[in-house]
Order: sequence, then C-alpha cells, then structure tokens
Amino acid sequence: MLKTYTAGPELHVLPSELPIPDLGRQPVNAYLLRGEQPVLVDTGMPVDREAFEEALWSLVDPGDLRWVVVTHDDRDHTGSLTRILDRAPHAKLVTNGISLTRLSEEFDIPADRAVTVNPGSRLSTGDRILSFHRPPTFDSPGTLAVFDHTDGTLFSSDSFGTVLGETVQHFGEADFREFFEGFDVLNRAIAPWTALVDPVKFHRTVQGVASLSAARLLSAHGPTVEGRMVTSLMEAMARIPSLPAWLPGADIDLEAALDAHGVPSA
Repeated sequence: MLKTYTAGPELHVLPSELPIPDLGRQPVNAYLLRGEQPVLVDTGMPVDREAFEEALWSLVDPGDLRWVVVTHDDRDHTGSLTRILDRAPHAKLVTNGISLTRLSEEFDIPADRAVTVNPGSRLSTGDRILSFHRPPTFDSPGTLAVFDHTDGTLFSSDSFGTVLGETVQHFGEADFREFFEGFDVLNRAIAPWTALVDPVKFHRTVQGVASLSAARLLSAHGPTVEGRMVTSLMEAMARIPSLPAWLPGADIDLEAALDAHGVPSA
C-alpha cells in the first residue's frame, strides 16, 4: 500500500503497486466516493489486506459505507471484499452476474447483499447516479467500467492502465513517452485478443466510452487523468488492435516475480 490521496472532491484513491520484472511497476488502485451513500470501487490486493482496510476505515465509518462495486473478479480487485462486507453491515456488493458467479466459487456472499448490473444499468446512490459500461480492454468477461454522472468521473477498471518506472498520482507527473509505452503494453497484456478483433468494431466500443465525455479517468492501473488528456487516452486505445499481440514469454522472469513478493520459488 501507498499513501492515500484525493483525485477530486470527496474522491479518495487507495493506491498500491505491483512490481512487474523487466517492465516496471503497475499501479493498483481502489477508489472511495464519499457522499450521501459512500461507494467503494474495488477492494485492493490480498497482500495489502491489513493496510488497505486500515486506510479505508480511516476515510469512512464502516456503518456508513453503502456500496462496494467490484469491477471484476480478479484477485487484485477483491482482496478485502468479504472482510469489508462483514465489517460494513449496510453495504451491498454491486457487480456483474458473471463476476458474482466466479466470486461465489471462493466467497460466501449472501444473496440479499448482492446487486447485479450489466452494461447499460444505472444505480442511484443518493446524491450520485452511477452507470455501468463495457470498457474497451478487459481480461474477465464480467468486467464493468463505472461512470459517475455527478462529477464526470470514469472508473475504467483495468482498461486505460499503464506500467511505469515509478508510480505517480497524476498523469502530469509521469514521463509522457514512458506512460504511453506502458499503456500499449498493459492494454495488450490484459487483452491479447485485441490483435484478432475487427478494428472498426473495436473503435465503436472506444467511441461509446468516449461519448461519456468524462472529465476525469481513473483506471485501476494508472494515475489520475483529467481534461484533454482523457481524449488522448481514447485515441491511444483506438490504435491498440493495430499493434501486434503482446505476450510476456521469456521476458518475464517468474522467479524474480515471486522474489518481489517474498514468495519462495519451487
């Protein structure tokens, strides 16, 4: 875990990072929207569980948290899910039905604590309206992006993320070239199928997300991006299918990856 920070009014980032040998560091972010009915978007990595929960409860009282949105079922988005639901008695899990099915393979989630949503769904959280969308790139069929219509923030899940030499809080703090090189790597790594898709159809998906006219884009794996740079990310995403598939192969050292997390190799 890294130190929490704000990305906008009543919008808190709970950041971490994941070392990727030979590439750099992948940001891993969850987000807390405070307001009439506080919303948590994703729940951190299992390795950060204690620190994540300490940071979360320093920002919101467990009794006040109302919604826990899980953008998809990967472990870096679900690390503290059940512990948060246990601690926050009024909170409900919001996720896609596919993700809920997969989560149920590991977690016992009471039916009355879960709300399933699809692309096109909307949810009122008191003083906010959230809508759900399919992001352009994804590695789980249940993946959803979340758009906050109140302040124009797009939570894009894994999509639009990057890998950096050092993680930063805001796009302007990153080296421009390094950001987009990492962007091209990560968005192909999580979705190698992009090399097989019809670029015209893919571009329509990007246009659909771009039509939200987000003022702020928050990827689970990237710094805060605002203003005109959101358009630049949309343009960069549109070219992903024209790039060759990125596969790690021999350039990722498994033993180095395990060592980075203190896990003994076989």
